[in-house]
Amino acid sequence: MLAILGEWTTAAKSGWDVVGLAALIASVLAYLYFGLRLAWIDARTHLLPNRLMFPWAKWAASLLVVAGLAHGAPDRVFGALAGGVVLFGGYLLLHLVQRNGMGMGDVKLAFVLGLYLGFVSWWHVLWGTLLAFVLGSLFALGGMIAGKMGRKSAIPFGPFMIVGALVALTIGR
Repeated sequence: MLAILGEWTTAAKSGWDVVGLAALIASVLAYLYFGLRLAWIDARTHLLPNRLMFPWAKWAASLLVVAGLAHGAPDRVFGALAGGVVLFGGYLLLHLVQRNGMGMGDVKLAFVLGLYLGFVSWWHVLWGTLLAFVLGSLFALGGMIAGKMGRKSAIPFGPFMIVGALVALTIGR
């Protein structure tokens, strides 16, 4: 995402390019605002409230669609929507298979993060998802080694999803 921001900043020649760049910057600001708030709330309460999830989903989808279309990159719009749907479906499957595992908040969060990751590339979808599970596993392992958690302990997965996606979005193209 940072690479795209840099590329679009230097390539902005027309009014539509500027609109696309402004929408992309706004989408990044929305990620930081909603992502940090939701990570904090989930870490404390194990909940990802709809009062924040739904507005974020609407803002992210709208801004990324405007960014892609205004900049003449409909493939990025398709990637964003496909990334959101694929991650939503994958996390929904995990939720249905193991009811005490992923919550529906994580499933909805996966859709939003999939929008951002898919906007960049399928590799980013893969890396963002993988990083979330690695970070969550390391946290759980550390808690078990410290004797503060057991195999059945619930962990808030949202912060790991948000951080994993953020790391993936800041690296590469």
